Amino acid sequence: MNTQISPLFNDIKQVLIDEEAIALRIREMGEKITQDYRGKDLILLCVLKGSLLFAPDLMRHIQVPLVLDFIAISSYGDATSTSGVVRIVKDLEESIENRHVLIVEDIVDTGLTLGYLIKALKLRKPASIRTCTLLDKPVRRILEVPIDYKGFEIGDHFVVGYGLDFAGRYRNLPAIGILKDELINRA
Repeated sequence: MNTQISPLFNDIKQVLIDEEAIALRIREMGEKITQDYRGKDLILLCVLKGSLLFAPDLMRHIQVPLVLDFIAISSYGDATSTSGVVRIVKDLEESIENRHVLIVEDIVDTGLTLGYLIKALKLRKPASIRTCTLLDKPVRRILEVPIDYKGFEIGDHFVVGYGLDFAGRYRNLPAIGILKDELINRA
């Protein structure tokens, strides 16, 4: 892969996970989810905006009927670490009562956001709630949360690309990279 095609890669200190590795892992995750949800009423719940690229790629590899819905929650704003305050900014359109919900996240960091979302969704009486994340950063975990399907475990880096952003930018990078320190420090 030639990552120098995009000038956005000039802002990346290191490509952590390239396009090919992402595609392969997503296919594997989709196959496992297919096995686990065969014969079940599945709602794939895409957490906006970060999983906007991940969710459609994942659902292409899930070979069971499903409904796609979206929720937007905020805990970061333009910062590089969570504020600890979580709020729903766009709610579901589908009822999840007695249905199997698979939450699709871009990254699980402190666990606070996912923990809040799971707790809020349980009040709506789904048949089950499972979680799927492209990236897991356990070194920053404050609240332990279940992760049923995990793409990659990463260290304590601030990463962008493939849906992950910094102040709304870099989501469109096809790979996941570590942003240069001077860009983070300037913010």
